[in-house]
Amino acid sequence: MRTGWLKMSDGNGNPDRRQASRRFPGVEWERTPQPFIRVDGDSCDGCARCLRVCLAGCFKISGGKARVSTLDECMECAACWFVCERDAIIFSWPTGGNGYRTDWG
Repeated sequence: MRTGWLKMSDGNGNPDRRQASRRFPGVEWERTPQPFIRVDGDSCDGCARCLRVCLAGCFKISGGKARVSTLDECMECAACWFVCERDAIIFSWPTGGNGYRTDWG
């Protein structure tokens, strides 16, 4: 388990697929079966706008292009998609019951 993550259980002491972060209290993530954000390497010019707007640090620059490094703490805000002037971010909402959840509604 990574540092900064809290262990979650199903209430019976069994681990489940949820993750909670010390970095974002009151928020948990249900692991998605497949990535819901991708970068089209042919369209990406490496401007790094996605890196600058992503509070969760989901992106990195590799080989002069943006790449998704992790979606573990993605808040599904779509800011990366919105700021990409080259339409290189391919964003689709996670399927129901997966992804970001919060205690605040």
